[in-house]
Amino acid sequence: MKKTLITLLLICLFYVFISSAMAKSLTIPDDAIRIRIIPNSNSQYDQMIKGKVRNKLEITMYDLLKDAKSSDEAISIIQNNLDLVDKDVKSILSKEGYDKKYDINFGYNYFPEKEYKGVTYAEGYYQSLLVTLGNGEGDNWWCVLFPPLCLIEGDEKTKVEYKSIVAELIDKYL
Repeated sequence: MKKTLITLLLICLFYVFISSAMAKSLTIPDDAIRIRIIPNSNSQYDQMIKGKVRNKLEITMYDLLKDAKSSDEAISIIQNNLDLVDKDVKSILSKEGYDKKYDINFGYNYFPEKEYKGVTYAEGYYQSLLVTLGNGEGDNWWCVLFPPLCLIEGDEKTKVEYKSIVAELIDKYL
């Protein structure tokens, strides 16, 4: 019984250590470039439009940035392709019959504090591509363009699920 308790204690300590290390690995680098899409409102329609714009821009940005080696190179690529971003957004909105204005801004833009998977990301102004749809009053979506923390091989259907073998064992036996 003692061996079992000691083993469980060691597994728990190992799990806490691994969880802490994984949380630290989710830290966004200082030179990261983000993308943020703010919909007109939280209506189902406006959120759907935000999702379609997000899906298209994830693919476009992956294709543009997949070979970028530095944030300076990524900034240059984005700046040189803002017309393509505008074309993509305009195409989605036209296809959906969306008649509200939109704005695209690349520079330092405000991001509110966000908690994701146990990590709190500080509010502040970050180098980013900001797409505002309509009045920009809905819940936003954001991610990191460079390094590509949210762009998974340009495939909008790809889902990534991270698992911890230790966590699964603890869940199974506790």
